[in-house]
Amino acid sequence: MEKNMIKAIVFDLGGVLIDLDIERCKKAFREDLGYSDIDEILDACHQKGFYSDLEEGKISEDEFRSLILAQSRPDAGAEDVDRAMWALLTGVEPYKIGLLRELAGRYDLYLLSNNNSISMCRCREIFSDAGLPMDEAFKALFISYQMKMLKPSPAIYGSMIASLGLRPEEILFIDDSEANVKAASKAGINTLPYVPGTDLAAAIHRSLSALGDSGEQDADGFSGCLLADGKNHGDLGRC
Repeated sequence: MEKNMIKAIVFDLGGVLIDLDIERCKKAFREDLGYSDIDEILDACHQKGFYSDLEEGKISEDEFRSLILAQSRPDAGAEDVDRAMWALLTGVEPYKIGLLRELAGRYDLYLLSNNNSISMCRCREIFSDAGLPMDEAFKALFISYQMKMLKPSPAIYGSMIASLGLRPEEILFIDDSEANVKAASKAGINTLPYVPGTDLAAAIHRSLSALGDSGEQDADGFSGCLLADGKNHGDLGRC
């Protein structure tokens, strides 16, 4: 296999870079809004019903808020809906910020996320607060509500590939959803199924090594990087 064949790494957002707490989010909807049907629309990987419509760009954020508030307590407002949605997002581990900085020196980095405008506002804040604004971390963001298509539809991967101007085999895609990973593989993209809570840096290093991209670009080599959390996460990027 050709060495250094990977030119771009595409990340899922929630569950891969930003940690999620679905139970905290459901609790916020039930207790802060009085909205009892959250189990019918909220899922860790693929939203359902009108939540899915929001992430596919079929309804606006105001329409979504109205649908939630119609079944919530009378004193609940739009800001309460936003805060309940943000409760899903718990933050990004510091080592992942360091990892993105290191990888950006060797690869083009992108996001491909099933997401919506309300949650993306908070996601951007999380990255900025961590010291790496999204627009600095990634060359482009492929977000479902803007593309008006969702993972794992073949169309969203085809659109991304066309936008990148790369061959599928030059892309590594990382996601925590089995369905999303399988669909990307069918499109010819190299995939890394990520298990939330595990060492992302080590998983990426193993995947790149298996693809024949060891990271050894010259005599300097990569002999183990100490990232933002002070831990050694394998020989990814220049220290």
